[in-house]
Amino acid sequence: MSTSERENKKNQKKSYLKAMPLRNLADVEVIKHELNLGNIIILKITPLARKSIEDVKKAVNELSVFIQSIGGDIASLGEERVVIVPDAIRIWRPETVVSKKATTAA
Repeated sequence: MSTSERENKKNQKKSYLKAMPLRNLADVEVIKHELNLGNIIILKITPLARKSIEDVKKAVNELSVFIQSIGGDIASLGEERVVIVPDAIRIWRPETVVSKKATTAA
């Protein structure tokens, strides 16, 4: 790696993987800011879910609309967590595999 390549690499903005709790609807703006900085968020929704499932639905819906607008991705990690990534990253999802037996038996 040349000296100029090393300098360019040093000057590149770093992204971080951050675990954050969702405590209230105001946290949504903080999460959006983190995503705009290029960070990956693992969001624990349990703190807000203990207070209001409706607020969790509102928050996740608002984040879903936002992430679509910036070209990112969002996915559930079980019942308690959601992972949200900016536009430079995609979340891998396994394809649904249909066996040959199932297709030939029909």
